[in-house]
Amino acid sequence: MFAALAALAALLAAPAARADQQQDAGLRSVIERAIAQAECFPDRYESAVWFTMMEPRLVKRVPDKTERLEILRTVFCEAHRKGEMRLPPGLVMAVIDVESRFDRWAVSYAGAVGLMQIMPFWPEKLGMQRHQLTQIGPNIRMGCAILRYYLKYESNNVQKALARYNGSVGRRTYSDLVINSWSRWNGADDLGLSASTAATPAAAQPVPKSPGH
Repeated sequence: MFAALAALAALLAAPAARADQQQDAGLRSVIERAIAQAECFPDRYESAVWFTMMEPRLVKRVPDKTERLEILRTVFCEAHRKGEMRLPPGLVMAVIDVESRFDRWAVSYAGAVGLMQIMPFWPEKLGMQRHQLTQIGPNIRMGCAILRYYLKYESNNVQKALARYNGSVGRRTYSDLVINSWSRWNGADDLGLSASTAATPAAAQPVPKSPGH
């Protein structure tokens, strides 16, 4: 157990393989705002539909029910963050699936940590502790803020935004994996489109559509 913890600590301390990954100039203020606004309140009926559809799909990947429900609640809540461009929750699930297979303890070769593989320099910049990257709420909150930032940057071009998220600009392997996974997690992406939680920028920029729409 001690050896495993030591190995995790070493990985967390390791420098990122790509110096440009998640270091765009405007990201800090975006993530700081997301962390400060830690709670959001989705429509109860629509969140119930979301849980009913997605919970059975997640059972094999996340056997612990409490953890499974927290992941689903946080994804739906962050995808519908009030005052922000709405994210398709199925896309967020696909990013988590490809990045970590829903393992909140996952650490990449580049040192990215947790469900949405957040780079380890972010906690220090935000006055947080590194262990918070393995916590479901903070990790998904930061990941959604980063994904939303890149979608806006790329005018809702999902492939380009995903490439920036992953640090693989100019290559399609990662974005194709996420988009293929998205088709397995869709079915509830239209929830919340007319709700008050829909983002203001959505009027000018259509919300990305899932495969098959």
